[in-house]
Amino acid sequence: MLKVKLVKSLSGRHDKHIATAHSLGLRRINDTTEQPDNEATRGKIAQIGYLVKVQGETK
Repeated sequence: MLKVKLVKSLSGRHDKHIATAHSLGLRRINDTTEQPDNEATRGKIAQIGYLVKVQGETK
């Protein structure tokens, strides 16, 4: 599992990037979710990497 935290605002971002953040369960700054460590999640994180911080693996 990966802990993903939204560290920058979604205001003024591309619609696809906002949708990607929402698909990860991130809606406002400092929201944190745990996501499975798989290729789909890694791809989402890569797309919006400038908005999020990945806090490493959890068990």
